[in-house]
Order: sequence, then structure tokens, then C-alpha cells
Amino acid sequence: MSGKKKLIRFAELSELPNVYQNYNIQEPALTNCNQDEIDLKGKWKEVHFQNDNPITLELACGGGEYTVALAERYPNRNFIGLDIKGARIWKGAKKALDNGLDNLAFCRIRIEQLNYFFGENEIDEIWITFPDPFYKKVRRRLTHPNFLKIYKNVLNENGLVHLKTDDDMLFEFTMETLKEEQLPVIHSDNDIYSKSLYHNDLEVKTYYENKHLRNQKTIKYVKFHF
Repeated sequence: MSGKKKLIRFAELSELPNVYQNYNIQEPALTNCNQDEIDLKGKWKEVHFQNDNPITLELACGGGEYTVALAERYPNRNFIGLDIKGARIWKGAKKALDNGLDNLAFCRIRIEQLNYFFGENEIDEIWITFPDPFYKKVRRRLTHPNFLKIYKNVLNENGLVHLKTDDDMLFEFTMETLKEEQLPVIHSDNDIYSKSLYHNDLEVKTYYENKHLRNQKTIKYVKFHF
């Protein structure tokens, strides 16, 4: 994508009613489409969604393929896609508006600042779909213990975390981390398409997953809770 196109999308993103952004990492505040600061921590259901349905987050959602697909499947659940790249989430946010998905929002924030924007026990489920494995930056892996502590704080007592990845190293790291942290694994599989799918939601494929499959990589999955 050209730099000019990214700038156009970034400018348009600030006008979309289903997008909230943090413009300054040093000042953890969200801004809405009217360029007003808005406090949604612990209030997402009441203020944005205006219902009491459970909330699912997709972390590092990119273009939001997974979030959009799940929002279409489950109209009685709320979904929020999170990513730091505005030009990426523009695509998902536009599709959600075009398809009338009022149970879906997007948030441009850094994941390590999750606790600034979501209250304790506010979230019911987290999806991590094909994140960067960060081969040399272990602490940035989204299943590192530092991130797990953040997830535990925002998830309710029955909250679930799903990881879907093509990366052997990240999958092995995650499984070892869960063992060390003594976190219960509900289901794990190092090749989900070699058998009947554990759950129909796993059939949703992102841009990156399709790319990995074309390269004959196997897709791994783990579901766990705290």
C-alpha cells in the first residue's frame, strides 16, 4: 500500500463512529469520531454497545477478518478488534459499517495498555490470531507471562483465551508458558486441519492464514483460561 493511501485511510479512520483511538502512548485516553475524549473503561456495554451482551476481543486484529466473521456469526455478542496500525483496522471498520454490524467496534491502542481501556472482568473472551512471533523479542510475544497477567485482569472468571498460529516456535513457547504458569489448557492441536475441526469458529481464515496454508504450513490452536 502506498504512503498516500495509508494517510487517506488514517484520516478517514478518525471519522468512523465504530473506531476509538489513542493518539499518544504517554497519555492513555481514547478519542471518538467527534475528536472528543471518551472514558469507556468498564463501560463498553453501556456506552458503546448499549446492551449487556458478552464482549470478545481480537488482539492484533489487522484487517479484522476474524472479528468481522465472528460478529456476523454471533449477533448477540459484542466484538472489539484491537490493533496499533490504523490503516489496517480501517478495512475491518469500513466493512463492519457497510454490513450494518453494530455489535463490532475497533480500537487503535497498544495491547500492553489494555488495562487503561478495559475494566476488570469486563471481557468474556480473547482471540489472538496469527500474531508476530517475535523471534528475538521474547517479551513482546502475546502469550508472554507479562501479557497473560494483563488478560487475566480484564477477563471475567470464566473468560477464555484462544491462540491460532502457524508458527511452531510460538506454539511451543505458549504451551511451555501455560505449563509454567499452571494455567489450564482446555484444548490444543498442532495441526487443526488434519482432522475434523474442534469448533466451527476455527474455519474462519485470515489473509495471513491463507498465505501460510499456500506455503503448506500447519495451523496450530490452543484454548486456555485462568
